[in-house]
Amino acid sequence: MRGATAEVDEWTDDVPVSRRGGTRAGAWFAGLLLLGVSAVVGCRIADTDAITPVPQLLAFLPWLLAATALALLLAALTRWRLGLVWGVAALGALAWYIEPYGRTTAPKGTPVVELRVLTSNVEFGQATDELIDAIRDQRPDLVFVQECEYTCVAKLAQTFGKEGEEGAGEGEGAGEREVGVGGGKGSYPYQQSVAGLGSDGSVILSRHPLKPAAGLPATMGMPGATADVKGHEIRLQLAHPMPPLPAHLSTWREELSDLRDYAAANRARPAILAGDFNASQDHAAFRRILDAGFQDAARLTGDARTPSWPARTAPPLGAQIDHVLVSRDFSANRTRFLDLDNTDHRTLVVDLTLFKSA
Repeated sequence: MRGATAEVDEWTDDVPVSRRGGTRAGAWFAGLLLLGVSAVVGCRIADTDAITPVPQLLAFLPWLLAATALALLLAALTRWRLGLVWGVAALGALAWYIEPYGRTTAPKGTPVVELRVLTSNVEFGQATDELIDAIRDQRPDLVFVQECEYTCVAKLAQTFGKEGEEGAGEGEGAGEREVGVGGGKGSYPYQQSVAGLGSDGSVILSRHPLKPAAGLPATMGMPGATADVKGHEIRLQLAHPMPPLPAHLSTWREELSDLRDYAAANRARPAILAGDFNASQDHAAFRRILDAGFQDAARLTGDARTPSWPARTAPPLGAQIDHVLVSRDFSANRTRFLDLDNTDHRTLVVDLTLFKSA
């Protein structure tokens, strides 16, 4: 930053002494802003999530445009030429990387099944009642619920399950059970769950028959299943890795890597990977999943930058960390983000079509 001060001195020889201190301070502040933005953008260019605070800031990469614009304004006001060039370069890099990630491909073959998928993080079960209303309204075929603890699972079973069913059993992996969706008792006949307290519990609800499938071991529940949708098998996996908290970055990376391995292993068959990924397209660990052969349904429908978290500030401000990822056997026809009370996540609803090659 010494060069910035020297250059400002040259430009402000005709500025009154009383104003030179403010001019230098403005240039310094602009330089600090550009330095921070450049560090984050540099990690994005290098395809790495680096260390705290980079993973946390990467989630809000598009909003670094505001910091860059402020730095450019300060550079202009202080007549700092290097800052102006630096700011324009930073803006250009940001504009390039806020474009939706990856190429999309249209599935080959004949459309055979249409289905609706809903994924929702109900924040420790607090938004269960709101989720029930959303299910009744949207009538999805498949529902992926994160942070669905014991009370949440029991309430879903009580509302949609068959007579006499009270919810998942005690302990891990209550397994497949019959439940319901869409209106009343028995409208969703199947469930696959991992039981747990607080954020640990998760459940997949289905209107179509489910066969148990090995989920992914993780700090929070990530159950798996295989759905039989009108004679077509579709692999299902709920995603809910740890968030990138400073003390848990290694766990966050490991669990996203496990999801990447799942995508690579299931890229050649119809598969859906949905939930709260605690990662956006600006995180290298998330892009690895896309690179393994899956596509983001929101990307396919032109909604790749619609924020899903935090719900209080979305859509004006936020990040899309809730996703429905699909194998290349699917097309996505429509994406909607629902605002539910009592949760910090928006609910994601996607209409999909499964294609089968001749």
